[in-house]
Amino acid sequence: MPNTKAYAAYNAQDPLKPFDFDRRDVRPNDVQIEILFCGVCHSDIHQARDEWGGSIYPMVPGHEIVGRVIKTGEQVTKFKPGDIAGVGVLVDSCRVCKHCERDMENYCVEGMTGTYNSMERDGKTIAQGGYSTQIVVDEKYVLHVSDKLDLKAVAPLLCAGITTYSPLRYANVGKGTKVGVAGLGGLGHMGVKFAASFGAEVTMLSTSPNKEADAKRLGAHHFLLTSDEAQMKKYEGYFDVILNCVSANHSYEKYLNLLGLEGKMLVVGLPSENPQLSPFALITNRRSIVGSMIGGMKETQEMLDYCAEHNIVADVEVIKMQEINEAYARMLRGDVHYRFVIDLESLKK
Repeated sequence: MPNTKAYAAYNAQDPLKPFDFDRRDVRPNDVQIEILFCGVCHSDIHQARDEWGGSIYPMVPGHEIVGRVIKTGEQVTKFKPGDIAGVGVLVDSCRVCKHCERDMENYCVEGMTGTYNSMERDGKTIAQGGYSTQIVVDEKYVLHVSDKLDLKAVAPLLCAGITTYSPLRYANVGKGTKVGVAGLGGLGHMGVKFAASFGAEVTMLSTSPNKEADAKRLGAHHFLLTSDEAQMKKYEGYFDVILNCVSANHSYEKYLNLLGLEGKMLVVGLPSENPQLSPFALITNRRSIVGSMIGGMKETQEMLDYCAEHNIVADVEVIKMQEINEAYARMLRGDVHYRFVIDLESLKK
């Protein structure tokens, strides 16, 4: 059983600390990956601190994983040692339900197996994530990563990337679509990049005027200061799609009012409190609210291939594993542009 060095949350209160554990032996369909980089998602904090409930300890977070294949099982056909590979938010599913059969394993009827803070399908083993030196995953849930891109900047694509790519594709965003992206953070900055790449007219919606220059650098064509009532009035009924990446508590209604006829608000941000909403904001212009949760394996691979073709990666700040608790504190202050990525070489040393 491969011994693995990691950082883990031992409970909901204390800082993450070093943790050693054994990964499973490589099974016939498994791929063993030496982890090179792992992105730090805000959901890592939520789960490490049990803010969503049901956290399992000790917990090794991390589901934005890029690494190098070091061993494969005898029945593996898609990977070989030396390949660059990725692991995202899920590592298994039931494989036989109507959603899994449609390549939407993320919506598995039985529930997907998360990369961490989840029980494996055997009901006995706790899945542990990417704040670690290696991982063993069934090849069905491993992704090909192009070596043409900066690997440390690819890691956040495995969550922040697919979380924004999937709903924009679902909404058929393309040339001529007027898209507003609410919230310029780990998710929002990827939403701007994708929407602009798809040919949409992109407007950044933000409460912070100092984010305008960065939003336009990322690809936004316009900037709307949502705290300015005159600007908000001007944009009423303007957008076809709003990608809502805001994780702070807020009213959905002010964004819905910006949607035109049959406009869609795509929700990927997760506030801690239920949003405020008037039904009148929905029935006006026959608007809709659409939730979206990452993507299935086929769509995630499609997203990675698209990014390789169009040279799209995340804006990252690389940290050492030993700096993770400071990084969590900075994330809570909004002090990151726009994704922390752990260099796992720091843990191997």
